[in-house]
Amino acid sequence: MRHYDFAPLYRATVGFDRVADLMDRVMASDMAQPTYPPYNIEKTSDQGYRISVAVAGFAADELSVEVKDGALVIAARKAPEDTERSFLHRGIATRAFERRFALADHVRVTGATHADGMLHVDLVREVPESLKPRRIEIASGGAQRIEARAEAEQPEGAAV
Repeated sequence: MRHYDFAPLYRATVGFDRVADLMDRVMASDMAQPTYPPYNIEKTSDQGYRISVAVAGFAADELSVEVKDGALVIAARKAPEDTERSFLHRGIATRAFERRFALADHVRVTGATHADGMLHVDLVREVPESLKPRRIEIASGGAQRIEARAEAEQPEGAAV
């Protein structure tokens, strides 16, 4: 297992602690990531995303979509079958699963749909107004000094 030292990153940046922690977590996790069920992540607009998960064989009531601790958790549990069937070949996997996706700051789940064996989860990035770039007007330092000097030269009790 490799270990990277992010101390230089902490010295040269401000506010990127979460990014370094995320990289630490990714590097420390097992390299054997689950491949079931297959999924796509697509960008639908400037601030919109969609995660599509192949959930063939699962009904909508057997699926769950939750957001907790900054992660999107998609899980499925198949209800036990009442009838005993005999398969010659079983290629459609309907085993239980749980798939986690880390969500960035200000990413919110807007909805989920289940159609044609696919579960689609729509997300949107909503940056608050306080975090959007804003222009700061620069005041002239000379004008402030002239006003301060004029106030200092005024005799006490004199009207301005």
